[in-house]
Amino acid sequence: MKRMEALAVFCGSKNGVNDLFAIHARQLGRLLAEENIRLIYGGGSKGLMGAVADAALESGGKVIGVIPEQLRSWEHQHNNLTELHVVKDMHTRKKMMYELCDAAIVLPGGFGTMDELFEMLTWNQLAIHDKPIFVLNSGGYYSDLFQMMQRMQQQGFLYDPVSERVGIFDLPQTLMHHVLSLSKL
Repeated sequence: MKRMEALAVFCGSKNGVNDLFAIHARQLGRLLAEENIRLIYGGGSKGLMGAVADAALESGGKVIGVIPEQLRSWEHQHNNLTELHVVKDMHTRKKMMYELCDAAIVLPGGFGTMDELFEMLTWNQLAIHDKPIFVLNSGGYYSDLFQMMQRMQQQGFLYDPVSERVGIFDLPQTLMHHVLSLSKL
């Protein structure tokens, strides 16, 4: 596999109640910058989106935001990015983020983040893309969702084992170690 040059990070425009979510977002942003991997993300300055972007920028990284016109004020558009693409809608945002990245990482978030995770998984299953998908399960945030995915698999609704579609990691460092090891294959 070629070296990962750009990773899309999907995450919340809020911080959530667990401080670990923002800590992990900042750690991931720094790690991406240290490895000279471009961060592709939703373009917001608040919540986990802002945390990952700010940490990458502070560490000298390149950060590319993609934000729909409608959400520029809602998600508080980040004004200090390497590049910012303002697009017409959410579908265009997701499509552009997928096109710009070599793999995707999903951090804690709400409905929008779930939509992004499941669309990425669905497109992967349908062979629309073959990009790796990783989930940072900070503080066990996604544990119940993974149990549900296992139930889907056990009940015969998935075409492949969950583990073939998504990598699940508890720490940003472990996730990045795995990403870097894939680049060496």
